[in-house]
Amino acid sequence: MDYCKIEIFIPESHLSVLQETLRRCGAGHIGKYDSCMSYSRVVGTWRPLEGTHPYSGTQGEISSEEEIKAEVTCRVDEADGVIMAVKRIHPYEEPVINVIPLLRVGI
Repeated sequence: MDYCKIEIFIPESHLSVLQETLRRCGAGHIGKYDSCMSYSRVVGTWRPLEGTHPYSGTQGEISSEEEIKAEVTCRVDEADGVIMAVKRIHPYEEPVINVIPLLRVGI
């Protein structure tokens, strides 16, 4: 099976909802363990442009705030479903979700 890592940037206030969503999608299932995910605090920056409705920040001004970068492994053939589920619970108008192919996993 081919695996990928999904990185999700999200406000810390939404971390528990994200964890539950990922578990329900089967992301982070490694061997006889589920809910396997790591996260770290990062600082994100952005500038909302005209016509946006930002979760945080003001149009035309650069914002920076702490957020969480969550990382989870899933099978490549499940990645689209995981992304769609994350987008349903994500508060950002344009969530940053990166899918990174993995050459090898410890499975």
